[in-house]
Amino acid sequence: MEKVVHAIQDDYHDDYSWCYGCGRLNKEGLHLRTGWNGEKTITIYHPRKEHKAIPGFIYGGLIASVVDCHGTGSAALAVHRKNGHEPGEGAETPRFVTGSLHVNYLKPTPSGVPLKAIGTIEEIHPKKFRIITEVYAGDNLVVTGEVIAVNMPSNLI
Repeated sequence: MEKVVHAIQDDYHDDYSWCYGCGRLNKEGLHLRTGWNGEKTITIYHPRKEHKAIPGFIYGGLIASVVDCHGTGSAALAVHRKNGHEPGEGAETPRFVTGSLHVNYLKPTPSGVPLKAIGTIEEIHPKKFRIITEVYAGDNLVVTGEVIAVNMPSNLI
């Protein structure tokens, strides 16, 4: 399975690296990491045993978190690239928040299988992006989702 070598979340300013889903400084969090896979984005996550809903299957809320953080990370990647930068270059990284989140559960997600989220980015406005995400458990498409990501409001900065 692919590996995200350098993720956009690695470059978020420390003040904005506490998200339960993607914050690298949140010791209890998921540490989701999003990077480029050609023109699409990718997040790979290995659910932990405590993420089970029932024996053998993953809790849907965890998968929604993957779609959510993958979406905001994908928007940050898009703007960072639009500004002429790639993750790891030391440039200031844009930060996005979720404007809306929609998740479609296509089939139960088995435990013990890595999850791979693949994102397609559409710019709606210079400060607003739509990310369509497909989540795979192994080779099986289990979830589709959509995030509308908006620039982090100045009152949060």
